[in-house]
Amino acid sequence: MVKRSKPRAGALAFYPRVRAKRIYPHITRYPAIEKVKPLAFAAYKAGMVTVIALDNVKTSPTFGQEIAIPATVLDCPPLLAVAIRAYKSTPKGLRVFKEVWAKELPKDLERRVKVVKRKTEERLAQIEAKLEEVSDIRLVVATQPRLSSIGKKRPEVFEVGIGGKAVKKKFEFAKGLLGKTIEVSDVFREGELVDVIAITRGKGVAGPVKRFGVKIQVRKAKKKRRHVGTLGQERPGKVRWTVPMAGQLGFQRRTEFNKRILRIGEKGEEVTPKGGFVRYGVIRGPYMLLKGSTPGPKRRLIMLRYALRPGKLKFVVPEVREVVS
Repeated sequence: MVKRSKPRAGALAFYPRVRAKRIYPHITRYPAIEKVKPLAFAAYKAGMVTVIALDNVKTSPTFGQEIAIPATVLDCPPLLAVAIRAYKSTPKGLRVFKEVWAKELPKDLERRVKVVKRKTEERLAQIEAKLEEVSDIRLVVATQPRLSSIGKKRPEVFEVGIGGKAVKKKFEFAKGLLGKTIEVSDVFREGELVDVIAITRGKGVAGPVKRFGVKIQVRKAKKKRRHVGTLGQERPGKVRWTVPMAGQLGFQRRTEFNKRILRIGEKGEEVTPKGGFVRYGVIRGPYMLLKGSTPGPKRRLIMLRYALRPGKLKFVVPEVREVVS
């Protein structure tokens, strides 16, 4: 009888399971949106609360009733647009064509990048003169951690895409925003779906049982119990990458799709419990309530992006009645 091969048993899940390069992620893809506006925002994770809301989803069995929803509270200090980055298409993909930095930059930015006086007006004119060669325009923004309770001064600097199709409209929008702040209400609305991108909580080195969920061997197994039964075949004489092995667990970039925004507020004391959030403190400015949990521990920077694949879910504005800390 000829032996036939069969599909591999079990899922490989996320690969490669290695440590992230930095503590906050880089957004690589953006959805196509016609309106000219920033396509992403960043906020600090403060904690979780319970939201008492009216269920307004018509297909839900609890439609019209008050339900309890677990929600993540995000501290959303405004972002500062510090630069404009123009890209041009090449055979090897997009490459930076020109970069223009704002004239007045915060002193804290020197903690992250080397701030040099640049010819802002001249570089803007260079981009505008060769706008037909430019394929995309993006903003370089910096966080303002001093406006939060995170307890740090050095800002995070990252890139944010701009919606729209015409490069000229993108450039005019970015030009008007250079050196100004971006509020969370300028990017998102209540009820919208967003993708959450973050670095998960780091747990160090773990074995294959905790890392992959493999079955523990029976009591009479040889040598090891918390280990896979075999490392692979005899030929070729090597251990394949698909074999569950010990290694890094956590502190990895993860994306969770289609999280519903329950509320965007201006006064953080509305959702801050007495004495502040444990291991975070008091939210002093704008905040966001996001349905469900998000990756990463408290104080970690969470990236919020317009939903890349929202599906057929309709736009629903939730009716929040009460926030229980």
